[in-house]
Amino acid sequence: MKTKFSFLMICMVAAVLTLNAQGGGQPPTVEERVKTTMEKLAPLALDKDQTEKTNVVFTDYYKAVQKKREEMTAGGAQPDRDKMRAEVQKLNGERDEKLKKVFTADQFKKFKDEIEATLRPQRPPGQ
Repeated sequence: MKTKFSFLMICMVAAVLTLNAQGGGQPPTVEERVKTTMEKLAPLALDKDQTEKTNVVFTDYYKAVQKKREEMTAGGAQPDRDKMRAEVQKLNGERDEKLKKVFTADQFKKFKDEIEATLRPQRPPGQ
């Protein structure tokens, strides 16, 4: 009886670890995404004013993306990928226009060339 219980516990722990390893949790919050983004922007050496303004730009951006996603999946609907991509591209353009006003030309170029791609959520292999 004791070995059956031990085996069951091992299976449950393995299942939990597997789900966590596969990212089976909730997506990051807006605040977590902004924090991660700001860390990735460190190579731009933003001053205090730029940092504050950039934080606002990305907070607004991630909230808008989250709202669009919620609108498009309301009622458990499967979102239209092309429509969602178009909406996010529009939001990206708006975000970039705001960032151009905050960053120097060199900072913006470095953001577009080196950092922006690292901000996209990475899909697990096989998806």
